[in-house]
Amino acid sequence: MRHLIIALAEVKIAAARANADDGALDPRKLAAIEEAAREIIANELRDEFPIDVFQGGAGTSTNMNMNEVIANRASEILGGQRGQDRLVHAHDDVNRSQSTNDAYATAVRLSMVYGSRLLRKELTALSAVFRDKQLEFAGIAKLGRTQLQDAVQMTLGDEFGAFATTLSEDVERLAETEKHLCEINLGGTAIGSGIAASESYRRNVLPHLRHVTGLPVERARDLYEASWDMGVFMLLSGLLKRTACKLSKIANDLRLLSSGPTGGIGEIKLPALQPGSSIMPAKVNPVAAEAVNQVCFYVYGLDTTIGNAAEAGQLQLNAMEPVIAFSLHQALSLLTNVVKSFAETCVRGIEAAPQRCSHNLGNSSAFATELVSTIGYEAATVLAKSKLAPGDGAVA
Repeated sequence: MRHLIIALAEVKIAAARANADDGALDPRKLAAIEEAAREIIANELRDEFPIDVFQGGAGTSTNMNMNEVIANRASEILGGQRGQDRLVHAHDDVNRSQSTNDAYATAVRLSMVYGSRLLRKELTALSAVFRDKQLEFAGIAKLGRTQLQDAVQMTLGDEFGAFATTLSEDVERLAETEKHLCEINLGGTAIGSGIAASESYRRNVLPHLRHVTGLPVERARDLYEASWDMGVFMLLSGLLKRTACKLSKIANDLRLLSSGPTGGIGEIKLPALQPGSSIMPAKVNPVAAEAVNQVCFYVYGLDTTIGNAAEAGQLQLNAMEPVIAFSLHQALSLLTNVVKSFAETCVRGIEAAPQRCSHNLGNSSAFATELVSTIGYEAATVLAKSKLAPGDGAVA
């Protein structure tokens, strides 16, 4: 949840600047609040955020924690002390013109942008590794399969190129969510009413937030709707589940293609990362691919949690937003880490087995499909069947 703490500190800086513009915050307090928030962003006060991610109050605990940490540190910066007699007030200064309803909600959305960008970076890198393998394996003819049965000829490069393409498509889809994540309700305060925030503050706070974050944030069209709607999180979670499905499919394909190595397909060789058995000598397991599968299964479960929590919000606020934020950050972090590991420890080191590819292709019925347009389906079927020994499907 590191990204959420960073984003919330950025919200506090933008709010303080807007309050100072409005004459509602002393310039010295502004400077101290900003310095304290910058220390938080730099991870210097990480031990002062003990609040559990599973919390009621729609994030109030986290927002209040941030207010207290900034107020204490800002007071010290001004030469004062922590606690009751501090020089900067947690509510009247740090949380001025804000509600958890808009400050926390805005921070959650911005934090998702930061997490998504890291995942997109690693997916782009993995796609590039697959693209390199496409070029490396371009001249290796092999058997394509459907329903795990012989189909038609392709190249090993074609197979790896498809992996690269499908991942790059998800990078594009994830990038498209930024626009929706940057639609925020800051300035809406309690439930979108804007109560306790001046028109000047509401006008100035978003430009300040754009400057602080570098993100193209825009105010939501309907602040009441934006205070409870979790649609963007369901959209992002759905995309993460889609990415996880693709990654798991790719991992499964690599496990199948490397199976054996002598008693299976054996058309590629995965890097040997560790001994595969405590009793079977020389056995090597596709552990990197199996790790990908397991992370993806976990992401599917997080998506279920997010969907249930999004539906569970009643009336003008969703009290379950913290578990949505936690689940999305878990999914983003787990996928980012496993994608990076998969690229470095597995895909980059994959080797082709050209002779096995040639053997499997030559002893298959793939040639028959190429003859259909010449001799017809029925005659091609007879030829294909003639290559197989009666009864067991073995190559004649």
